[in-house]
Amino acid sequence: MEMDESLNVFGEELEICCVNPVTGIYRDGKCNTNKEDVGSHTVCVNVTKEFLEYSRFRGNDLSTPIPEYNFKGLKPGDSWCLCATRWLEAQQSNMAPRVHLKRTHIKALDIIPMALLKQYAVDLN
Repeated sequence: MEMDESLNVFGEELEICCVNPVTGIYRDGKCNTNKEDVGSHTVCVNVTKEFLEYSRFRGNDLSTPIPEYNFKGLKPGDSWCLCATRWLEAQQSNMAPRVHLKRTHIKALDIIPMALLKQYAVDLN
């Protein structure tokens, strides 16, 4: 599985999203991706209680620990590489978590317009 170039939405080096818990499809802490990443796990978000409940309701329980995958479950305030399609769905339901743009892969822009991501950015000056 060849990894796409590790660039953020600004075309700069992709920064680490989270290492505790370790996120990303490569489990390298970054929202790296490749052509086989169907969900495009490219958006680094700061999860909220509301989003975690929304995601669980939509069939993706991110808060319950899964020890066999060494996953302790997410809690509000954690960062996580989220599917771009799931983030957009949450945004359309007014449940989207805030986004770390420097930690979000450039491939997220294939699904989410930059102007929309900027509205949710936690790292713009």
